[in-house]
Amino acid sequence: MSAAATRRVWTLAWPIILSNITVPLLGLVDTAVVGHLPESRFLAGVTLGATLFGFLYWGFGFLRMGTTGLTSQAVGREDDTAVRNLLGQSLLLAALIGTLLIALSQPLTTLGLWLLDGSQEATALAREYAAIRFLSAPAVLANYAILGWFLGQQNSRVTLTIMVTTNSVNIALDLVFVAGLGMTSDGVAWATVIADYTALGLGLWLVRRQLRTLGGHFLGERLWRPTAYAELFQVNSQLFLRTLGLLFAMAFFTARGASQGDVILAANAVLLQFIMLTSYGLDGFAHAAEALTGRAIGRGDGAAFRDAVGGAMRFSLLTSVAAMLVFALGGHGLIALLTDLPAVRETAATYLPWMVLMPVLAVWSYLFDGVFIGATATREMRNSILVGLAVYLPAWWLATGPLALGNHGLWLAFTLFTLARSATLVAYYRHYRRTRWHLPLDQRRTAAR
Repeated sequence: MSAAATRRVWTLAWPIILSNITVPLLGLVDTAVVGHLPESRFLAGVTLGATLFGFLYWGFGFLRMGTTGLTSQAVGREDDTAVRNLLGQSLLLAALIGTLLIALSQPLTTLGLWLLDGSQEATALAREYAAIRFLSAPAVLANYAILGWFLGQQNSRVTLTIMVTTNSVNIALDLVFVAGLGMTSDGVAWATVIADYTALGLGLWLVRRQLRTLGGHFLGERLWRPTAYAELFQVNSQLFLRTLGLLFAMAFFTARGASQGDVILAANAVLLQFIMLTSYGLDGFAHAAEALTGRAIGRGDGAAFRDAVGGAMRFSLLTSVAAMLVFALGGHGLIALLTDLPAVRETAATYLPWMVLMPVLAVWSYLFDGVFIGATATREMRNSILVGLAVYLPAWWLATGPLALGNHGLWLAFTLFTLARSATLVAYYRHYRRTRWHLPLDQRRTAAR
């Protein structure tokens, strides 16, 4: 792997890492602001509501991932028309899906909170939170498409601008509404809605500027012709199933924690912020891999593909080890920063060792998610989640039932889910590296068939 390849990975990754860090930072502020209210039910309510929207919104995360993979390959082919129209198609899908989510907001909220199975008080607060958050559905999904489009063009600094702006607005409004105006979970929800539409306005302005540099606009006949969406639907349908499976695993974890009481739910919510912090750091290099591997595949350049994977792998491993050390040495301090509720602090500290292990165990799933998105190998991503769930659910039943490990059993099952998912992606990568991705473009298409 050349020094130039390493520099390309880092040049792309550092703005993404900075922008990604603002996302868990927002989660930390949400948790800290609500966690310092006098009762744990407020933190539990926001946790239930945020989990619900994590499931709903990131279920449509294909609007980001699919757009990135297909755009990066179009950039590699030097097909500016395809680059433009991929965004137009993704924005149209975002508007349609977002409007449908608002129309179905009440039954979706009822079903989601029933599945999450929180306490009566926490569920009532989560319902109030959800009624507000649904208003931003079109903006959230359109932002996914815009961020994916810019990333596919290796324009990570624009991604940084959008993410830092929107999350800064969200954090500031969290403090104003909750700490300043005395609002509770509703204040957190309104802060998020306003920030989402701020991001959309900024993103559309940047899109308009970028379209001028590509020398054209969207082609109307491509936007309204169903057959023009064939490749986008093929890629996105598998990503949709993959993301639903991943979010089901997270929601199942939260629901099983909630069934053990509000203190366990709140403690797990605090620790999940550690996982999110790690994931967004690792995703910085995974996102760089998406753009670089996609471009390499579009050009049919096997050497560039290998260099991109190698560079992202090196940085990902270093990041995972650093995160493990931070959690081992400073985990108790981080917990104290997030909540001053004694019962929640003590409970979170009990399960902290799982957080120390998680970064080095999960690093491969983050890295190869990026590689497979760039290669638009979305069926394999879906399969990795299915394998993980096939391990996760029986492990949970065994660990929390016959073995009676309680919340430790829940964490054990989630860790095994992560390991199974990683192992599946590694196995696919090793196979395709030998049989498909090292080949020139025309031979690789033949092998894929």
